[in-house]
Amino acid sequence: MARHKSAQKRARQDVKRRERNRTIRSRTRGVVKTLRSEFEAGAAGVAEKLREAESALRRAATKGVIPKRRASRQVSRLAKAANRARAK
Repeated sequence: MARHKSAQKRARQDVKRRERNRTIRSRTRGVVKTLRSEFEAGAAGVAEKLREAESALRRAATKGVIPKRRASRQVSRLAKAANRARAK
């Protein structure tokens, strides 16, 4: 357990940040998972889901939950998969 006042504050901040990061990461994963299931089903709403997934990934990167390059890579791969799904 933290003894110094500054260490106690840091511990409190870590708890808040961890909870916020978990929420953002969980939401992002859920949106991406939904999009991937849309690819499998061949549903018509792929473009809207792709936009939502891109938004979630970019937001997570902006907030520092995931690295920016990882977000860009995932968005690129999802867009390519969406284009392949549309072509079928």
